[in-house]
Amino acid sequence: MRVSACIDVSAPPEAVWEVVSDPARYLEFMSGVTRWEVVSDEAQGVGARYRMLLLVGSAEVGGLIEVVEAKEPLDLAWNSVTGVDQRGRWRLREKPAGRTRVELRLAYGVAGSGILGWAAERVASRQVVGHLRRSVRQLKRLVEHEQHRERIAARRAAA
Repeated sequence: MRVSACIDVSAPPEAVWEVVSDPARYLEFMSGVTRWEVVSDEAQGVGARYRMLLLVGSAEVGGLIEVVEAKEPLDLAWNSVTGVDQRGRWRLREKPAGRTRVELRLAYGVAGSGILGWAAERVASRQVVGHLRRSVRQLKRLVEHEQHRERIAARRAAA
């Protein structure tokens, strides 16, 4: 199953990248994520591994994921190592007037084949899409709030 959510953020890609590339911040804005912890020597970048759990219904699903691509400040992608089969990607694209188009993509597969696996993916997809949409909205709110605070601090310093 492939799902995604997009939003425009009133901040440059570098400001959005600071948040999405920092594993310590994921619990601040990722909806439904109950665990996002570093389990490798490197905390960020290609090769970094995280234990990630997402609430779907009453179950926490996920597993161990590894960052497989990190092209600052545009793309951050991961694949599952153990647990639920998944691939995820943050896509950040610069837009005019200092804005950034943010897209969060997730492709996942539920264990089991045939009609039961298909049905489980369909049932889960509504909740997963909801989590993705809330996550990009919360990311937008967080980044824009930080940008606003930085502008106010700069004006005060200049005065």
